[in-house]
Amino acid sequence: MDRAEERLQHELSRGQQPLAELDLDEIRLRFVYFGSQRFDTADTPDADGLLIQYGTHAFEGPPVFTLDLARQFEINDASGEHDHYIQLHCELRYEPVPRLRVLGHFESWFFHDTDDELGAWADSLGRQEFWPIVRNFHPQEIRVYQEQV
Repeated sequence: MDRAEERLQHELSRGQQPLAELDLDEIRLRFVYFGSQRFDTADTPDADGLLIQYGTHAFEGPPVFTLDLARQFEINDASGEHDHYIQLHCELRYEPVPRLRVLGHFESWFFHDTDDELGAWADSLGRQEFWPIVRNFHPQEIRVYQEQV
């Protein structure tokens, strides 16, 4: 997992096309591909998960509409007990125009080592009605970062 952020950056920059020039569908496909790559994680049901969420928030100043594609890893202590999570984010920030604000909030999780299939989860997300709406806007900023939660 030490190189997970580097692998996400690599997957998003595959083909030498700058991240800012990728369309939303390409970012989603590359993120899902990254999500299909397994890491050495804890042996718990929620040790390796993918999250897609959006909403309008004002965490760091004026409100922005944020579409966040995240991967979460559970980190355990030496005795095998939960210690914290590491989250890798590919965060797309948009001007909070009325058409995006009315979408409200959304989140959808996928966890490896469950009965769910990554492909089916990704396909169901691609059919969500927010994709064609968000696709019509260009993000003001795209951030890739890691945080401990």
